[in-house]
Amino acid sequence: MEASAPGVQIEHPNRDKPESKATKAAVTLLLLTSAGLTAVITFGGWSALQGAEGGAIAYIIIYAVMAYYVTRWNRGVLPVAAALAVLFMVIAIVAAPGWFARDKAGFDDPALEPGILGLLTLILIPVQLLLIAFALRGFNQEWNVEVEVGGGESEEEREAREEREERARRAREQRAQTAMPWELQQQQQQQQQQQQQDEPPSGGNPPPQA
Repeated sequence: MEASAPGVQIEHPNRDKPESKATKAAVTLLLLTSAGLTAVITFGGWSALQGAEGGAIAYIIIYAVMAYYVTRWNRGVLPVAAALAVLFMVIAIVAAPGWFARDKAGFDDPALEPGILGLLTLILIPVQLLLIAFALRGFNQEWNVEVEVGGGESEEEREAREEREERARRAREQRAQTAMPWELQQQQQQQQQQQQQDEPPSGGNPPPQA
């Protein structure tokens, strides 16, 4: 993006709308909720995950990072969040019955009971659905739209403009002082002619006295 001119401010009108603020808060909350539930399921069922710990931890970190960027009005992470939520929802649908299947005698219990882990996994499914919906809604709200607001001229440009305006004003005043309208010139010529006619001829006899 090109640098804006001095004195110009960049505003994002779509971010000031109440629905945009509500969507941002909802997406942030859903991302953090997903990360929290995943963390509880991961560490609560660590001994039974069978090599899936790395993927679960990666999801936790990615969701937390995306939540941070959403708070900064980053629109680009929203479709990524929706895509990951679709994948994670499928994983939760597949994993939930497995946790309930372990809630029987003869299985080694993890840190949390398998029934609780299965319930938390089921809760992840509607959370991912909501995350998909709100992420796509936020993407359509176009948080990235920018509007330039401001003067558009620097301090040097403003001083140069004021100096030009002052020179033009002085020039107009000088022309007004030295220039004489045509009507005024003609009137002065007529007055001079009238004065010459009213003057008595030089060397004439004085008027008779009574």
